[in-house]
Amino acid sequence: MEILSFLIPISLILGGIGLAAFVWAIRTKQFDDPAGDANRILTKDWDDHPRP
Repeated sequence: MEILSFLIPISLILGGIGLAAFVWAIRTKQFDDPAGDANRILTKDWDDHPRP
């Protein structure tokens, strides 16, 4: 039972890090155009200058 005193805080910290990474990704607009990105992978056109 002593191991739970270590595992529960560690799991909460890792969950918080994952949540912080997700919030960072949302705020930096990583998910703005997922459909366009998916279609862009399948085209044969080469784009030297991708959109910012």
